[in-house]
Amino acid sequence: MRPEESFIQQPIRSLQTMLRVLAQRDNRYQSVIPDGIYGPSTVSAVSAFQRLHGLPVTGVTDQDTWERIVALYEPALIHTVEAQPVEIILNPNEVLRRGDSSPYLHVAQALLLVLSEEYDSIGRPSQNGILDENTFDALSSFQSLSGLPMTGELDKVTWKHLALHFPLAANRGKGQSQAEGRNLLTNY
Repeated sequence: MRPEESFIQQPIRSLQTMLRVLAQRDNRYQSVIPDGIYGPSTVSAVSAFQRLHGLPVTGVTDQDTWERIVALYEPALIHTVEAQPVEIILNPNEVLRRGDSSPYLHVAQALLLVLSEEYDSIGRPSQNGILDENTFDALSSFQSLSGLPMTGELDKVTWKHLALHFPLAANRGKGQSQAEGRNLLTNY
């Protein structure tokens, strides 16, 4: 998807992009290539949109058609782009150690749980938001697999590796073998 600023003073390309996003979300819409030319495919897609929404079918993007497309585009766009990431912000030099409690540990424990189901050498962490013995052991094992110092602590470097490896484990079974996932784990 192009950044919004690339459509400034390009209303036809903006229209085509919005129609394309709507078509990606719902096959009742016709997809068009955002080429900036209001040609036959754009006229056809606009006509189909107007018909579907009870607007006068002219193939011309009047104000009512434009406003309806814009209103449907935003919600459709959410479903066609990647999910919003959660940003974990550890303070500079912040390290979570044994006995510490933190909302970030809930997230880390959830990531470790998925990784423990994929990699036998990572023990099952607790799910309590506390860096207890089970979580310490799971972090240490994960650090070892990742080639990191085995501290059992959650620091920025360990967090980065957790964030990088989680998608590999979470998406296994979607075209990737367990051996491929393990090879990727050691190649970061």
